[in-house]
Amino acid sequence: MVRGMTEARTRITKAVIPAAGLGTRFLPATKATPKEMLPVVDKPAIQYVVEEARAANLSDVLMITGRNKRALEDHFDRNYELEEALTRKGDESRLARVRESSDLATMHYVRQGDPKGLGHAVLCAEPHVGDQSFAVLLGDDLIDPRDPLLSRMIDIQEQFGGSVIALMEVDPAQIHLYGCAAIVPTAEADVVRVTDLVEKPAAGEAPSSYAIIGRYVLDPAVFDAIKKTPPGRGGEIQLTDALREMSHRDDDGGPVHGVVFTGRRYDTGDRGDYLRAIVRLACEREDLGPDFRTWLRSYVTEEMQD
Repeated sequence: MVRGMTEARTRITKAVIPAAGLGTRFLPATKATPKEMLPVVDKPAIQYVVEEARAANLSDVLMITGRNKRALEDHFDRNYELEEALTRKGDESRLARVRESSDLATMHYVRQGDPKGLGHAVLCAEPHVGDQSFAVLLGDDLIDPRDPLLSRMIDIQEQFGGSVIALMEVDPAQIHLYGCAAIVPTAEADVVRVTDLVEKPAAGEAPSSYAIIGRYVLDPAVFDAIKKTPPGRGGEIQLTDALREMSHRDDDGGPVHGVVFTGRRYDTGDRGDYLRAIVRLACEREDLGPDFRTWLRSYVTEEMQD
């Protein structure tokens, strides 16, 4: 039996979250704190990602970590001393919020060791994932829970088999910042067949304006494809390059489809976008939004008058 053909039709339960990056764009804040633990309003960014996986019924989460990432494990573990202190105070609201992160999913951790790119990080998941299809969620992209992208991708993978990537149309002037997909339409408006992929194409060489954003549902045949993929852009093993090879197949891990996402996405990988994500999410919170929006209007008005 060809590896992955049966499992591709089975509802997946495992999510992989690469979290070994150094977060150099946020120095010095990330000198001793993992970038994934930077707060977005009142939760670390990584918790939003695990919550998204859980909302898609992925109960088994493997985090690919590196040095100085112990805070990630601590955050999703129980803190009995803190829980006891909150219990003594009768602070049930905060107690529930503290316990929430440790009850989200069954968490596993493996160190990437030598960071050799996203493809290598995904390959580190092979012993845990085995011959099952699985999801990969990158922490720099936060997807609004009102727009269930990952669940839709899992549905499409069940329907077509192979692998599924998330795509979003971007300004052509920005496509060089992303992996880019050549596509053909299907009978479903939000689903395309991916015929080729290019990692961060130069201006004028992009096959489309459809960028890969940080969600994937992958057939386990991707592991063999990654092993055969030489270092690419930046000297790293690119997941995009492995998926490019798989997009040319109709079996053994292929084809590759894309779900075109038009919902709410919060980019936390850039300092400016990180700040905008916090403002947008705070404005939409029922407990914070009304007062915060009033202050924000006043602040913007004052700035425009100066």
